[in-house]
Amino acid sequence: MEATTSLLDAAAVGDLVLLDPLTEESLLHTLQERFRHSDIYTYIGNVVISVNPYQSLPIYTPEKVQEYHNCNFFAVKPHIYAIADDAYRSLRDRDRDQCILITGESGAGKTEASKLVMSYVAAVCSKGEEVDKVKEQLLQSNPVLEAFGNAKTIRNDNSSRFGKYMDVEFDFKGEPLGGVISNYLLEKSRIVRHVKGERNFHIFYQLLAGGSAQLLQQLKLHQDCRHYGYLNRESSGLPGMDDAANFRAMQDAMRVIGFSPAEVTALLEVTAVVLKLGNVQLSSSFQASGMEACSIAETQELQEICQLIGLDPSILEQALCSRTVKARDEMVRTTLSVPQGYYGRDALAKNIYSRLFDWLVNRINTSIQVKPGKQRKVMGVLDIYGFEIFQDNGFEQFIINYCNEKLQQIFILMTLKEEQEEYIREGIQWTPVEFFDNSIICNLIENSKCGILAMLDEECLRPGVVNEDTFLTKLNQLFATHKHYESKETQNAQHVMDASLPSQCFRIHHYAGKVTYNVTGFIEKNNDLLFRDLSQAMWASQHALLHSLFPEGDPQKVSLKLPPTASFQFKASVATLMKNLYSKNPNYIRCIKPNETKTAMLFTPELVLAQIRYLGLMENVRVRRAGYAFRQLYDSFLERYKMLSPRTWPRWTGSHREGTEVLLADLAFPPEELAFGHTKIFIRSPRTLFDLERRRQERVAELATLIQKIFRGWRCRTQYQLMRKSQIIISAWFRGHMEKNKYKQMKRSALIIQAYARGWKARRAYRRYFRSGASTRLANFIYRRLVQKFLVGLARNLPPLLVLDRTWPPAPYKFLADANQELRSIFYRWKCKKYREQLTPQRRALLQAKLHASELFKDKKALYSISPVPSLQQPFQGEYLGLTQNPKYQKLHAVAKDKLVMADTVRKVNRANGKAVPRLLLLTTEHLVLADPKAAQPKTVLSLGDIHSISVTRFSDGFLALHLKETSTGGAKGDFLLISDHLIELVTRLHQTLMDATAQALPLHITDQYGFSTRFPKGAMAITVVESDKVGSNIPVCKKRGSNKMEVLVH
Repeated sequence: MEATTSLLDAAAVGDLVLLDPLTEESLLHTLQERFRHSDIYTYIGNVVISVNPYQSLPIYTPEKVQEYHNCNFFAVKPHIYAIADDAYRSLRDRDRDQCILITGESGAGKTEASKLVMSYVAAVCSKGEEVDKVKEQLLQSNPVLEAFGNAKTIRNDNSSRFGKYMDVEFDFKGEPLGGVISNYLLEKSRIVRHVKGERNFHIFYQLLAGGSAQLLQQLKLHQDCRHYGYLNRESSGLPGMDDAANFRAMQDAMRVIGFSPAEVTALLEVTAVVLKLGNVQLSSSFQASGMEACSIAETQELQEICQLIGLDPSILEQALCSRTVKARDEMVRTTLSVPQGYYGRDALAKNIYSRLFDWLVNRINTSIQVKPGKQRKVMGVLDIYGFEIFQDNGFEQFIINYCNEKLQQIFILMTLKEEQEEYIREGIQWTPVEFFDNSIICNLIENSKCGILAMLDEECLRPGVVNEDTFLTKLNQLFATHKHYESKETQNAQHVMDASLPSQCFRIHHYAGKVTYNVTGFIEKNNDLLFRDLSQAMWASQHALLHSLFPEGDPQKVSLKLPPTASFQFKASVATLMKNLYSKNPNYIRCIKPNETKTAMLFTPELVLAQIRYLGLMENVRVRRAGYAFRQLYDSFLERYKMLSPRTWPRWTGSHREGTEVLLADLAFPPEELAFGHTKIFIRSPRTLFDLERRRQERVAELATLIQKIFRGWRCRTQYQLMRKSQIIISAWFRGHMEKNKYKQMKRSALIIQAYARGWKARRAYRRYFRSGASTRLANFIYRRLVQKFLVGLARNLPPLLVLDRTWPPAPYKFLADANQELRSIFYRWKCKKYREQLTPQRRALLQAKLHASELFKDKKALYSISPVPSLQQPFQGEYLGLTQNPKYQKLHAVAKDKLVMADTVRKVNRANGKAVPRLLLLTTEHLVLADPKAAQPKTVLSLGDIHSISVTRFSDGFLALHLKETSTGGAKGDFLLISDHLIELVTRLHQTLMDATAQALPLHITDQYGFSTRFPKGAMAITVVESDKVGSNIPVCKKRGSNKMEVLVH
């Protein structure tokens, strides 16, 4: 409480109980001055008054949360965090269920206040993975419910069009376990119509603005809001509100709460169905009987709706354009007129959305509800529509204002009337304060026999012609003399002329002011009828969610009983809510709207004064000033503060009241500050209570210090005794260890001295027997003995005589390392010599050929690395044709005349077109022969001296070019292009044979992709090598490219 500040400064008075003088003008002036200084919160005792600034203020930071955490309610500046902290600590420390009632007009900031309370409680709770998950789910329920339940009205851009009461449940430590949300009277008529300047529910605009193109296509929606009749075909723009960002936030919130992707998709599909129903247009026609009938004007929207919900379009069309009536045990189908058809269409849209919203709340409750069996404490937060006075007020405004009357009644009963009655019960002197009791207004509306709601239900159920005129007539008859009811008829009876009250309206004098209600639509909205054919059509759909929303559509469960009226359901819900609120300790936040234009930091005194009056703030201040600010049961008070007196601490054996009197007598508070009731102690000034709390905190700190001191002393004594015992043990062991080491050192020293003494005596006695060269001879003897031992051991452990085995035993001594390495080299050369001596001439020649092949191709041609040629286990065969077995080829051998070196089949590339033809190749010691394989006749016989060089590629192919000398006899035909499957062996043998014959090496060119040049009679031809994946094997493909170029495709 800011009692230390000058009361003359109106902006400094944080609690209106301290206001002096107390008048409406001074109270209004104080609120205005505080508002001008951005102090939007003010106290009346423990009631918080909040004036909506219509802008963000820097007073909700994490630092502010810490400032108000665990603080005394009156020790800091007024703030909504203070009442939230007081309620939370009362729930956690005193085990008392709490409820926070947030009331005020529409646009006064009730929704924001409820979110601030929830965010503060979440911030001050303890941390932990499971606790954080629960807190996040509770907080994230707000964006989801706001999207589906809030809308822009003339007075408020984010007006709650439903009532929400959330019970947050905590465990004994004050950690949130979960919660339960109750919703009241969604304004579903907004679905089908709303006045110009307002909007439908946020979700429709968010879906169209934030949904991806793929999602909108899936839902069969257009992004332009002007396409939809239920959105008044108006633009969706709203300053300061990003619908696309809010849609993404809503989707994220659903994921946090635990909605599955399938559930989110189903929810949006049903939402799209509601939106598209508004575009279903009906046309009029006449039957043969002359009766008017209606039909679907354009079936595209209907078909798209049926595709979304999995329903035959004919079923929905029939349900929209006709209805089934039961007449004398017989079902008769009648057609509907166009107005009746539109009524059925709108009723279906309203029912789908209303039931979808109920399902949404239940689904959130499923995720956040507490597991049964856990002990819990409850904090309820009520955020419900504020009092509404519009230019045209209908059934919805009547129901909303009735709810606000009930909330005002709670406030009256629990803060004014109960205040006085409690003083009387406790036997404390009290000066009565007059206040307005709105029970008479509540009784006017809700009386079960002759209240307005009872008359409305009776009129809806009455047979015969029922309309609003008969309903209004009945009200005029019943309440003709009621001072809070008036109509045109009652005014005429009293000879009152009032042009502001039309004939189709009645007026109620609410606590918040006079409100005129137009009865048009009361009967229809209260009945809230939905044709059975439409319910059955929705039940027949294949859409699981939509199917579950209409259980009464099951043909097997048809009931002729009329459903309860809207007013009956709401009255029962309000009664349940009131019972719930009465069972908890109330905390009040009274929200005030400073201006009608939603302008930031603009204060309209006339508007605020009207709210001060109907909220009863003056009466509340008077009660607080005339009475006591704090009261508590004796046992609870003594239990909390008994440590402040040595006579009551630590245990009081007398009665609780006597203990309280002794305690307060020792504290020496002024007698006028205290009053002792029959069961409770009353404290007048909050400053006295704050002084008590301050003393208690100081005493608790002293007691905590005492406990810490005793504990630290016990811990230090225990630690000292343990350390002393350990030190004695360690000292004993250490002294024993030191003595043992000392003895060992002495023994070792004695032995050394003895050894030196004995050595000296022995040397002196036997010196005459030693010669001068004895040490050298002894060293040589030892050296020779070690060498002999090494050589004998090596002879016994020689490695195997395999050429590939390079193992060798290591030298046993370092001085033998060089000798051991030399012996290893000699032994390996000797093994190689023995191996070569065992080779046959054929084997020697083969190995020599392999060596030549390695020198020619290793690391140069890819074919060598994948070829089996380098393997010693697969030798060169040389003769692949079987000349001796095939008589047809024997004459070819005769043509060669000299010794055959190699015979194989090759393919000769035609230089004209690149095609390859088979040829037999015979390599002898002097010639190279190419023959026709069919006729076995030589085609070409070349002398080895005619060969100039050979060119091959670096790839894994068998292509080679045989270059001939220009002066040779065979050179007239030009070079040869051949393809061989044994290219490595062919080139190697040709190289060896030429080397043996001419003592000159065969020039071998291994080319890359740029290729090489060949010589032919018609001129030179460029051979280009191209690496290609199209070649599936090692056989190259030759293609002629022009007259002087050929491409060779290799793998």
